Amino acid sequence: MIPKIYAEERAKLLDDINGLRVEKDEKKRVGTLIFDRAPMNIIHFRNRAQIRALIEAMDNDPEVRVIVIRGANGVFSSGGDIAGFLKEPRDGMSDMADDIAAPERARKPVIAAIEKFALGVSFELALACDFRIATENSQMGLPEIGLGTMPGSGGTHRLAHLIGLGRAKNTIMRGRRISAQEALDWGILAEMVPDGELDGAIDGLVEDLANRPQIPLASVKRVLNTVGDTPLHVGLELEGQAFEKIRFGPEFEHGVEAFLEKKKADFSEM
Repeated sequence: MIPKIYAEERAKLLDDINGLRVEKDEKKRVGTLIFDRAPMNIIHFRNRAQIRALIEAMDNDPEVRVIVIRGANGVFSSGGDIAGFLKEPRDGMSDMADDIAAPERARKPVIAAIEKFALGVSFELALACDFRIATENSQMGLPEIGLGTMPGSGGTHRLAHLIGLGRAKNTIMRGRRISAQEALDWGILAEMVPDGELDGAIDGLVEDLANRPQIPLASVKRVLNTVGDTPLHVGLELEGQAFEKIRFGPEFEHGVEAFLEKKKADFSEM
């Protein structure tokens, strides 16, 4: 039984949400977390724990198969509330990466849909997602060095894992912005689309992922997320154990039957 005080604290966290909202489309089986603080969708410190709680809630919602993170007002987010950084108590911001890692921990696929800017913490959150789509005029980056500080929500390691240490140092230590074309070339983006075509690209990826077998999808995400910090022999063991558990599941059985009958497997209702 959950102590009442824990439930009350969790409820209090989500009782006063400013700058965030959630939409759910049951037909498309997608839940969307939206940054909505005009004009640039700045993310306040309290929002970080709320982002985590909302992603966890969507991850536990059986009607949601895919999670999307995006911004209102034609922009993803310009980053965190800089003025608020000095208001937090000493050692009060040393564990920010834990909240921002929520997309990575989610069992379901998480898509970051980037427009205009994804800077600072918003880019760090996007880096924790499984897929990133951006419009061609978008700029991404971790500009904290220009403020006399450094990224503190997981951006240093995630960006280095994605693009290599040399590029990460050149980007973070100089506070460089990454163009959408560079991000595509470097493997940060899964897709770059013309301005105005982001909604269609999101819908296409959501439909694809929502119709994939859900248990294998969650399993392969978990295995792939260990690649950066797991020795090869351990990774192969994890892969093999995950494969063996899936092998006797209903989705694999359905897939094999469809293959033998020369039909396309339909996992949409499983």
